[in-house]
Amino acid sequence: MAFDVAHVRGLFPSLGDGWIHLDPQVGMQIPDSVASAVSTGFRQLAATPGGVYPAARAAADTVDRARRAVADLLATDPSTVVLGPSRSALVTGLAESLPVTTWLGGNVVLSRQDDEPNIVPWLRAAENHGATTRWAEVDVETGALPTWQYRDLIDERTAVVAVTLASSTIGAITDVSAIAALAKEAGALLVVDASSAAPYLSLDIGRLGADVVLVSAERWGGPRVSAMAFRSVTAMDRLRSVSMDPRAQGPARFEPEPHQGALLAGLVASVEHLASLDDDAIGKRRPRLVTALDGVYEYLQRLTFYLTTTLQHLNQVNLVGTVEDRVPAVSFTFDGISADKVVRRLADNGICAIADAPSRALSRMGAGDFGGAVTLGLGPYSTPYEVDHLVRALGSLG
Repeated sequence: MAFDVAHVRGLFPSLGDGWIHLDPQVGMQIPDSVASAVSTGFRQLAATPGGVYPAARAAADTVDRARRAVADLLATDPSTVVLGPSRSALVTGLAESLPVTTWLGGNVVLSRQDDEPNIVPWLRAAENHGATTRWAEVDVETGALPTWQYRDLIDERTAVVAVTLASSTIGAITDVSAIAALAKEAGALLVVDASSAAPYLSLDIGRLGADVVLVSAERWGGPRVSAMAFRSVTAMDRLRSVSMDPRAQGPARFEPEPHQGALLAGLVASVEHLASLDDDAIGKRRPRLVTALDGVYEYLQRLTFYLTTTLQHLNQVNLVGTVEDRVPAVSFTFDGISADKVVRRLADNGICAIADAPSRALSRMGAGDFGGAVTLGLGPYSTPYEVDHLVRALGSLG
């Protein structure tokens, strides 16, 4: 059965506000099932796990269900799933958990394609421990992250390689498996931020070859919580605990603070929402996720192609990057008009877009020389009509 965008749009009450939401990078629209789960959770899950009374047991069960949901999303073991308030908090804790000897005389390899949450914590850790930082650069023409450069960047002293699976601003998908082979050979920890890919691609931590994978639920319509999955329990157990509870075991060793049960209930509902995007998908949640996300990806690939080709026909619009292997995210500059003004004019036409998103890739590619870049993204609720309305609005700026 073909992807039914009309059915999917009915799952999002917020789409009735009359706006065209082309800004999933700052948070995908929230489906009704997630909003209801969070609302119910705030009424029923006020306690923290650990007690024997019913509310505490319910909270503990919600934590377990959240770990299982993320495990299904990433094809991993629930016992390797760490939950937290944000990617930056999880990466900061991960950096703290590494033995000090890991950093001595070592280096960390970062990518200018990444979002700041997978950059700044590693920069701070390297500075605190006297390690050096090496940078993987984007191709300024295509916007891709060439993997050949990692042969020179990774060596026997590399402690950590941090890289994104997909750019949040250009959409370029990274060939992580090629980087994984080099990191494994050097004995480096490979940390992959899959937040921008998770709403569109079925993910498998084993196929990626990553040691750690990060995701953020708000990117696919969940609450603002994040998760970090390890390749194996053995890899996780080698690291130090960062929990405030000296009795913490398993993934809880990397979770400094107690969880908000209502938000984790929303996380579970959001993963189930992804799995239900294809009515024909049957079976357990993992195969349903694969089927549904494959359908989303196929639909949005066609819509992204339509978006990029129509933008390219506008004389004053200049797309940043030409990469074809991408998730549905694009950035462009507009001749003679700053990104901030373009976004304001789009808002006048009922369109949500992003001006000057914090991106080292866009900076490296010279977007600032043209008054900044406008960044757009598509969701499973996006339609060709919305793309047409965007193009008409941009055409009126010329």
